Amino acid sequence: MKKMDRNHFIKTCGVSCLGLIAGASFLESCAGVQYVNAPIRDTFLELPLSEFQLPNESQGFRKYVVVQNEKLQYPISVFRNEDETYQALYMRCTHQGTELQVFGDRLQCPAHGSEFTKNGDVQNGPADENLRLFPITSNENTLRIDLS
Repeated sequence: MKKMDRNHFIKTCGVSCLGLIAGASFLESCAGVQYVNAPIRDTFLELPLSEFQLPNESQGFRKYVVVQNEKLQYPISVFRNEDETYQALYMRCTHQGTELQVFGDRLQCPAHGSEFTKNGDVQNGPADENLRLFPITSNENTLRIDLS
């Protein structure tokens, strides 16, 4: 059996631990995405507020959900802020129309790398226009996203 020197062992273990931590963080962010098929009534997409609740109430709430409907060409990401206000953003890149992906509190275009904040502002180009925001009204149980 070949012996490993102490420095090599510590270096190998350190790199492995960092890889495990990074991998766990990545998987946690992927597992947290909630996709919802929501109905459209008149010109409003209706999203139950319960979609933001995590399975274990002590864990708090989801920071965002991705809402879909067969009548929409692109999904809509809805972000929940700490103060229980919401932002609804059309997930269409303003550069060339590619569907965006959500990563934490930002949206990213897989085609050319444009990035947007959860408020729809361009963070990195080549896109130079902000995302479309939808007005939202709510009652105690439902968000109504105005698509008009």
